[in-house]
Amino acid sequence: MHTTQATRHFSGTYVEARRKFLDAANARNAIVESIPMEGLAGALGEPLATDTAYIGAAGAEKVLLVSSGTHGPEGFCGSGCQVAMLNDADLLARLERAGVALLLVHAVNPHGFSHLHRTNEDNIDLNRNHIDFTAPLPVNAAYADVEPFVLPAQWPPTEADRAAMAAYIEKHGVRGYRAAVTTGQYTSPNGVFYGGLAPSWSNRTLRGILRKHAASAKHLAWIDVHTGLGPYGHGEKIYPGRAAGLPRALAWWGADVFAPFDGTSASADVTGPVVSIVYDECPQAEPTLMGLEFGTLPDLQVLDRLRADTWLRSHPEAPAELQRSIRQDLRDAFYCDNDEWKGMVLGQARVVMLQTLQGLQKA
Repeated sequence: MHTTQATRHFSGTYVEARRKFLDAANARNAIVESIPMEGLAGALGEPLATDTAYIGAAGAEKVLLVSSGTHGPEGFCGSGCQVAMLNDADLLARLERAGVALLLVHAVNPHGFSHLHRTNEDNIDLNRNHIDFTAPLPVNAAYADVEPFVLPAQWPPTEADRAAMAAYIEKHGVRGYRAAVTTGQYTSPNGVFYGGLAPSWSNRTLRGILRKHAASAKHLAWIDVHTGLGPYGHGEKIYPGRAAGLPRALAWWGADVFAPFDGTSASADVTGPVVSIVYDECPQAEPTLMGLEFGTLPDLQVLDRLRADTWLRSHPEAPAELQRSIRQDLRDAFYCDNDEWKGMVLGQARVVMLQTLQGLQKA
């Protein structure tokens, strides 16, 4: 495939993405740190790590944090955005003039990124894992009703499984079905959107990164890049923070900021999103948070591919051809490997970064 300005920042594997990120960060003389994931290897036998790049004064009061790969293969998109930023001399000069430090966190979930799983090494969805585990676990009573047909005994699902799902949707609506499935659940470790029973490696790692690099921040903007919800190529600005911060997000990023708790977002109102740890780890900072979500395929099609992937984790005996198609389908659900989509992503991401810089400057 020919390489365009847009495609050159993106990668086809976790190994390539990591190399491009580290090369670009080192070329900018960023402070680079790698936190290795011990005892686990990537899909190609490679070492796994979450890597950070910091550009700016130590102890900066204004920090722009951009993270990628919270949901495994969504990292292809987020990594491309981060590498593009590191290659954007104009954007970096603007950040420097404004006294805003840039903190890039590459591959929050390196295991899922490499192995093409949205969840982590323990089938935990990291955007359901950042909760207070000393308190009673959130209850999603509806999940038990949907799991039998969401994760049936065989794949593809039988006619009876499809009929059970259709009956549920007819009774509760598509919105009710999506909420039951995607809000998060803490009872079925092999199920979909499982939140875990303790903080994951990625959770602990990310908290350490915040404590190290944002302890002095008075204003912290955090953009977590995602894919898989909403119209093809459109970057929805999702506000995943506390209600008190929504007016500031609207002022910075415009009227097209949508909050899951308002019911206006493509995203469900999930339990325990990654960015929520800012309230624990940076209580001194005024946080402005965004999940930047780029659409790929129709939502229910993406959800069906996630179901297949989760089913496959419990069925390693599945035929090789079925395994391959499920893997490829999942990758395609979160990464549109074409120039058009990548160009749409980079254009919208750059606008968001400039809006965020303007917001931080005025803060």
